[in-house]
Amino acid sequence: MADSRTRAARNQDSETRYTVWVALAANLVISVAKAVGGVIAGSPALLSEAAHSVADSLNEVFLLASVKRSRRPADRRHPFGYGKERFFWSLLAAVGIFVTGGCFSVFQGIEAFRSGPSESHEGYLIGFVVLFVALLAEAASLARAVRQVRRAAAAAGHGMGEEIRTGRDPALRTVLAEDSTACAGVLLAMAGMGLHLATGQVAYEASASILIGVLLVYVAFTLGKGAKAQLIGEAADPGMQREVRELLRQQPEIDSVTSLLTMRLGPDSALLAASIDLTPGYDSETVEDAMVRIKKQLKTRWPELDQVFLDVTDAAAARRTAARGRHATGA
Repeated sequence: MADSRTRAARNQDSETRYTVWVALAANLVISVAKAVGGVIAGSPALLSEAAHSVADSLNEVFLLASVKRSRRPADRRHPFGYGKERFFWSLLAAVGIFVTGGCFSVFQGIEAFRSGPSESHEGYLIGFVVLFVALLAEAASLARAVRQVRRAAAAAGHGMGEEIRTGRDPALRTVLAEDSTACAGVLLAMAGMGLHLATGQVAYEASASILIGVLLVYVAFTLGKGAKAQLIGEAADPGMQREVRELLRQQPEIDSVTSLLTMRLGPDSALLAASIDLTPGYDSETVEDAMVRIKKQLKTRWPELDQVFLDVTDAAAARRTAARGRHATGA
């Protein structure tokens, strides 16, 4: 079972790495093309898009590092493994989107309002060609990410929307968000440039640049918020928690489940700590065998539960202690 889980994790990582490499290759080429086109055209929207692509390229490097480093085996200093590295590098990617992409785009738009860059119809033609090619490349990268998300959703047994919201692989979610935002940004840049040429008003293009920046800031905030929750210690899926509690209650040796705590340790790794009250009448050897059996059942049904701790408590004694405490305080 462990070997099959390891193979599945490696296959998932291989898919994610390929998706990230596709996005990185597209962004490297596009960023250079956008920068050259933006300088020639004197276009703030196009330069904003160049900054966006540079930010995405740096973020893909972060994500590639996260996939590799998060699979390092557990050691004495990190007994639960390095799975949370995936969340840390995703947080850095969100910061990169915010600083390199969002802030620069807003700055470019404000500068365009203040200085009013000169028009160059020939340069803008180059800019439109660059943006069209960029849109095709970003769409191809987005299609690759969407296919992987669709497969992950099918494997998990739920829809794409839920997989995007609750997907366990932050690297894949980040690429999907980047590519979606990139396509939207290119369309905004094209609209701003087109309106600028049609009306002669640079305000349209400056506004497009600011909108691109605001969009990037929002995406960065959303990704950063998710990464922060995972780094702090996000619980496992509520549905799984309910099913785990029900499985424990069904065991004849368990009288009640007094508490159940979970925490994500990585994309496909989770910790379970449960306090259980045993049914009276079992000897210690029977209880020990039961604990081994229950842990095996949990890990068989939910392979991601690679850290399971069952703490045997006396619920009746705990209730008596709590009641004495309330009586002593006059509650």
